[in-house]
Amino acid sequence: MSTQRYSVTPHPIETLLTWVKSGEIAIPEIQRPFVWEATKVRNLLDSLYQGYPVGYLIAWRNPTIKLKDGTSSAGKRILIDGQQRVTALMAALLGREVLNKNYETVRIRIAFNPQTETFEVANPAIRKNVAWIHDVADVFAPDARLLQITKTYTAQNNGLDEDAVFAALERLRKVINNHVGIIELSDDLDIETVTEIFIRVNSAGTELSQADFAMSKIAVNETFGGTRSLSGDRCSGQCKSCHAKHCRRGTFAGRFKV
Repeated sequence: MSTQRYSVTPHPIETLLTWVKSGEIAIPEIQRPFVWEATKVRNLLDSLYQGYPVGYLIAWRNPTIKLKDGTSSAGKRILIDGQQRVTALMAALLGREVLNKNYETVRIRIAFNPQTETFEVANPAIRKNVAWIHDVADVFAPDARLLQITKTYTAQNNGLDEDAVFAALERLRKVINNHVGIIELSDDLDIETVTEIFIRVNSAGTELSQADFAMSKIAVNETFGGTRSLSGDRCSGQCKSCHAKHCRRGTFAGRFKV
């Protein structure tokens, strides 16, 4: 009989974000930046607001992995899959800056309309429109007071039902209570097995996703010294297919960081 090599546990998004801020979840530092378009961040927030599932995250505890700062990963969860979603939440809800695909540090601001209960990527037109709360991160700020935000909003939008606006804002803030399933891989799995799991899970994912994890794998596998491909062969650096979904070759230089 086969032995299950993972456990699945639901956790509130608020707990997940707290783990990231405290360093309990270590996010691999990948050479490519945050690649989601802002509209995809908007759609993620809308899915949470509607109560839709947003997929699982995959984490792995392994005390032998070295993080970027040279410390051991003991006691930490290494985020194997789900970095884009977690980064999107940190950016939209906590106001964190991200490095975009042009390697520029930017803030992704998602606006919310309490009257229509819709989300949109903030732009100059929206920032001039009092019907929109220009940045949902303001609602999630530690010192944010929903009643005060509601009063300010209704003062700028005459004739609105203050209770309805407050209810919409309260529903928005409660998205951090939504649960996300975390698949935690057994801590006795080796790096090769974890790599195989990642590739199988992402077989229909984006083109760079497998290469991304390969970068992290090579970085933490001291046997390869960061220069061998996943197949165990040396890569000439001329392989144009290293970014293909099916390819497990290539030289990468990822790092883990807290």
